[in-house]
Amino acid sequence: MNLGNLRSHFIALLNRSDITNTLADTFLDQGIARIQRQLRIPSMEKQQIYSISAQTGSLTIPNDFLEPIDLYADNHSLDRITFRDMQAYKDNTYTGTPHFFSREGGNYLIFPEPTSGSVILNYYSQFPAMTSDSDENILAQVASDLIIYGALTFAADYFLDERAPVYEQKFLTFLTEVQEQANEQEMSGSLQTIRPATEYGAY
Repeated sequence: MNLGNLRSHFIALLNRSDITNTLADTFLDQGIARIQRQLRIPSMEKQQIYSISAQTGSLTIPNDFLEPIDLYADNHSLDRITFRDMQAYKDNTYTGTPHFFSREGGNYLIFPEPTSGSVILNYYSQFPAMTSDSDENILAQVASDLIIYGALTFAADYFLDERAPVYEQKFLTFLTEVQEQANEQEMSGSLQTIRPATEYGAY
């Protein structure tokens, strides 16, 4: 469902004569922002590859970043440490494959500092913004009802609407359904295997 259809359906459900398109879009944006704070599904996953050509100890976090999944280099995950511990490490001048990271503002600090190779960040990202009526992102495709009821919860607060509890309950129900569907897809199917308690070498 594209933005224009989302707005039309939202306005129809709200059923108020004093709602404007601009205000409706504000509520839709607020609903999506709330969803992004809570939802974590595969379609939100993205990867940022940092190609290292000179010594660096800082990586810029992507603009659409919500939450890290993992950060790795040379086929191993970096361990997250406190900013205080990172500052202690930074007192040294070691270079090489990074093993630790921490966040400072809009950057990840890494140590040791690599001089070449690549560092890969897997993270949960924001959904692409919908600005024109024909725009549609993956969330609007698979969970238009979640967006609409998220928007209705904010509209109910704005208009002091007595239907607020109904909107809130439906929003939470749809949110749970989408999250559980994603969780089940990750944990089911023929690609899932159970690791043996003991592994033997090739024979």
